[in-house]
Amino acid sequence: MLDKRRIEDKINIIENNLNDLKKFLDYSSDEFLSDYRNPASAKYLLQTSIEAMIDIANHIIASKRLKKPETSAQSLKILNKNDFISDEKLSNYIKMIKFRNRLVHLYNEIDNKQLYQILKNNLSDLEYFIKEIVKIL
Repeated sequence: MLDKRRIEDKINIIENNLNDLKKFLDYSSDEFLSDYRNPASAKYLLQTSIEAMIDIANHIIASKRLKKPETSAQSLKILNKNDFISDEKLSNYIKMIKFRNRLVHLYNEIDNKQLYQILKNNLSDLEYFIKEIVKIL
């Protein structure tokens, strides 16, 4: 059975992280990059937001007894195949998971300028994911 409270808790994590991430939008690239704490914080907030996304996807899959995913990206594909999330954003969600994998496993190779561009251009993908999940609840 779908545990709405569990999903809502994960959504709250994403929303709280988004609020903190949006504070970086007021910074110029130089300001953001000039303090090592900014990229470090942004990386952690993005990573935990994407982890929460994956947790939500896996919970829905388990509760609906859908095909067990072999990868995190496959979790999102399964949600899409079963009409829980749209085709429109699926490729963006998969890119987010790939970025999370880089944050976790290739953390020393993350380009902080690219990170800044992600903050400037892609936070809306997390907001869209929340909207799609709230429809399920």
